[in-house]
Amino acid sequence: RGGRGGGGGGRGRGGRGDNNQISVGDNGGTYQDLIATLQSIDNQSYPAYHDIESIKTGWAAQGPMPFKLFIGRAQSDPFAQPTRCRIVVPSSTAQLPPALYQTKGRAIALADYINRAFHAACVSIGADQSAGGQGWSGPKGGDINIKAPTQNVLEQSAVSVSSSGDVTAQFTLNLPARGRTILGWKAVEIFEKSVPLFVQKSLIYSALNSSRLEHHVYFVEDQSWLRDQLESKGLIAFVPNGAVLPRASGADDRPMQASQRMNLVKFQSPESMCVDFDLPNLKKRIMGMGIRKGISLIVGGGFHGKSTLLSALQLGVYNKIPGDGREFVVCDETAIKIRAEDGRSVTSVDITPFISNLPFGKLTNDFTSMDASGSTSQASNIIEALEVGSNTLLIDEDTCATNFMIRDEKMIELVAPNKEPITPFVKKVESLYNDKGVSSVLVIGGSGDYFAVADSVVMMDSYQCIDVTDRAKEIAKKWNNSISLDSGSFGNLVHRYPIGKAFITTDKVAVRSKSIISYGNVELDLSGLEQIVSDSQTQSISLILRMIPKLSANNDMNMKEILSELEQKLDIGGLDELSPGILHGGLARPRPVEIAGAINR
Repeated sequence: RGGRGGGGGGRGRGGRGDNNQISVGDNGGTYQDLIATLQSIDNQSYPAYHDIESIKTGWAAQGPMPFKLFIGRAQSDPFAQPTRCRIVVPSSTAQLPPALYQTKGRAIALADYINRAFHAACVSIGADQSAGGQGWSGPKGGDINIKAPTQNVLEQSAVSVSSSGDVTAQFTLNLPARGRTILGWKAVEIFEKSVPLFVQKSLIYSALNSSRLEHHVYFVEDQSWLRDQLESKGLIAFVPNGAVLPRASGADDRPMQASQRMNLVKFQSPESMCVDFDLPNLKKRIMGMGIRKGISLIVGGGFHGKSTLLSALQLGVYNKIPGDGREFVVCDETAIKIRAEDGRSVTSVDITPFISNLPFGKLTNDFTSMDASGSTSQASNIIEALEVGSNTLLIDEDTCATNFMIRDEKMIELVAPNKEPITPFVKKVESLYNDKGVSSVLVIGGSGDYFAVADSVVMMDSYQCIDVTDRAKEIAKKWNNSISLDSGSFGNLVHRYPIGKAFITTDKVAVRSKSIISYGNVELDLSGLEQIVSDSQTQSISLILRMIPKLSANNDMNMKEILSELEQKLDIGGLDELSPGILHGGLARPRPVEIAGAINR
């Protein structure tokens, strides 16, 4: 149970990993004291690096650019996880204009820009490159890394700006060594030259491009404003004219360039669905397709852009950086992508609105399975989303269970309704909206049965978007048959109460990837939560799961109440609430629906 990465910790400082409080030295003093300490431990055994730990007092740099450096638990050996550091630049040094951080949304956008500047500075001077390649006895370490930003603007812990204008940057440093011997001179070079250079290049307003910075902040704020306007216009989503929806590749979230595809098509709204907004900061009118509340279908041939449009919508819950191509594609912030997940774990979910009448009288009002089928997992995903307040479902038939989505007349004739436990989604989607106010956007390429229940239908034709609602309704009327798509009311929703002690683990918790958390002896698969866009969000989720035993100690809080309390904690204390004293720069705030999704799995 060694500290981060497995080292036992020199000088009696043991550890239990990132998820628990660990014993960390708190030396501190002036910045010159730090340099002197590094010089004094040159050529000593690696654990002597513990002498520079300071998470409370810090090392205070004076001069024209005062700042304070905090150093977390020093790594136990050169191959362990790197040492976490925090720089705090007071507002008197940073000199950021108060208008740029006067609201939380602006502060998040400002911090995002500074994070990008810090990361770019790391790369430009090669500080992110580690010494190595000369075997065990050769020099190693010395690289500085801050969490790489994504195309999305997230509340994250790499850089934050306080309400008073103080700037905090959190990064990792691989403390340099030769074998297991400290390279003190190299460490001095890093702390004496590189760290102050990062402050000078990225954490001081005078070093930043002020016009780009202000544009970034107001650009992001306008996206939040636009998302907030959807409700008043009866919309659940908006896609602007001129948006570039395709991505560079499946592994590259940047926009596709015209050079990659000669006939790159920018989005253009059908005239009948066009709406406009006047952006308050950018002072310009933006026009595009408004998707109204209710039931919306996206149809078209294969490879014509249906799923590309839906993918843009599902990430419209996040703001984008300028130049992303999907900027101002916004969606209801509670929208959730629904899919089938064969094999997922389901616990105590009432799926009777969709599945009942099982053989031998087996009930489905408290459905539990360690290995759910496609249909039962998709039903559970929908009920769980409704339980935590999602108002919009995004569904692509390619990732759905066919028997959950439709059931045609031939199959009904062969298998009598009283022998089929599943009520297909096509028969519930209307009551879901009428009874619960939950809208659905569905990519449909194989079943015209949905035409009869749709409020709007758009066709993607070679990435061109066409309103075909009237034509779809004509076809639905033409092929009207004896199958009733009215299943009455949707059904009741039941609140569940997580059992706190079920989340206690004494084993290691580790994030393996954006979609995998090793939680004790459980391999938690989050790949079905497609709107997680960063492993930093997954890191936060892993820490939140360990908070559940305290939040639900008496098992008297339902899922929505637990999420509400978590949101309050994060609103007040920020992401530091998840890892106090750890100097964790690798966190980003997940949405409540993704937190619930992890708890449910």
